Amino acid sequence: QKVKDSMRVLLPVLLNKSHDSYDKIRAILLYIFSTNGTTQENLDKLIQNVQIQSDSDMIRNWKYLDVPVISSFVAQQHKYTRRDRSKEETFQLSRWTPVIKDVMEDAIENKLDSKDWPYCSRCPPTWNGSGAV
Repeated sequence: QKVKDSMRVLLPVLLNKSHDSYDKIRAILLYIFSTNGTTQENLDKLIQNVQIQSDSDMIRNWKYLDVPVISSFVAQQHKYTRRDRSKEETFQLSRWTPVIKDVMEDAIENKLDSKDWPYCSRCPPTWNGSGAV
């Protein structure tokens, strides 16, 4: 069942003195994950009211894992352009193609952008196209 107003459910848990700070951090992270980010002001208020200022880096550091902690920081910089697969033959139950398939096909064809994929090096000049390097 989908929670309509997650903040109304979250606040009693956060203000309960019997929960330790790690459980409160987990609750805040679940709220952030479910709403796909929150505002900077809302996050600051939550951290201040729950009194977890010393552990607030545990929440804020999720942005380094491309989790949109702050809703203005949407991970658009790592969006991958999808291939057109409308003409491909698919099974009735598997119409969705994961992004990793597009990435792997581009890696095999040596079409990955070096700015987005710095660790995937270009093929050496002696490569003859006989297979993946």
